[in-house]
Parts: sequence; structure tokens; C-alpha cells
Amino acid sequence: MILCITGMPGSGKSIVSDTAKSLGFRIVSMGDVIRKEAEARRMEMTPASIGALMLELRENEGPDAVAKRCLADIRKGKAPAVVEGVRNPEELDYFKHCTDLIVIAVHASPATRLSRLLKRGRPDDPKDLATFRERDLRELRVGLGSVIAQADKVFINEGTLEELQETAKKYFEGVKSGNKGAGRG
Repeated sequence: MILCITGMPGSGKSIVSDTAKSLGFRIVSMGDVIRKEAEARRMEMTPASIGALMLELRENEGPDAVAKRCLADIRKGKAPAVVEGVRNPEELDYFKHCTDLIVIAVHASPATRLSRLLKRGRPDDPKDLATFRERDLRELRVGLGSVIAQADKVFINEGTLEELQETAKKYFEGVKSGNKGAGRG
């Protein structure tokens, strides 16, 4: 089984995947695949350069290119894999051909997400509203909105970190215990 976590930048995907990891799930981050490729190419880590690389990989290798690069990590071990950062329907289709799939969307308002990204300070995070909007539009052009719309489960993340962690923990405990309803509800 693969659980795919999707959501706009800054929505809380990594909090949800970290919670799954604490419960024994294996985590594969699609964003880390892009950042690793950028490091291999000795690229500067900026929102524009990482975004351009994401588009380049998908243009040159197909829209499911990043999913294909993740497959080896997904197949390691026996615990269910959580794939963080699925961005387009083609990636979902690719994963569906491999195994059972549950899509989890994490949602937060643009104002909340911008505030979080400014505080997080990862090198490829936007530093201002214009760059934030540009990144959101790029993500939506790739197909992120279509992936979010296909979610089996949605976490609304407008509260505290602890609230999201507790909600995610209950959900993943249900999945882990084999509660079929937990996966889709």
C-alpha cells in the first residue's frame, strides 16, 4: 500500500508525514528527489531554480518522472510507504499501477501557508508574497489541484501543530491496524 500526501506548499505535508514516520511508516519525499537532483547539478537552491528543475524533469522524462525516481525507495521494506508531495494526476496513475493507493490532502489557507513558509526558511521557500503566488501558480499548472481533488482523506490545518499531529496520528494508527475505514474516511 502507498499513502500519497499532497497539498499546496506550506500546508503541513511534512508534519503529516513525520507523524506517519513516528508510527513506523516509511517516508519518501518527492521534493527531496528534486532537491537531490539540484544538489547533483550544483544548482542554487531558490524557489525559481527548484521550480524550473521540477518542470524540466517532468518535461524531459514525462509527467510521472519524479514518481518513477521514487519507486526504488517505495519498494524497500515491508511497512507501508508514505509518499510526500505528489503533484500531478500522472504520478497518482503511476503509483496506482504499482499497488493500492490512498490519497491524503493537507489544506491550509494561503495566508496561513505564507506565514509558515516565511518562518520555515528552507532555501527554496519564497521570501515574499509575489514569489509565493508564483510558486502556487506553478504547482497548480503542474496539476496539483487535480490531485487534491482526488483525495480520499483531507486534513484541514488551520490550528496548532499539535492538533494536526494528533489528527494524523489517529488516522495512521487506524490505517496501521488494518481499519479499512480509516484509509478512506
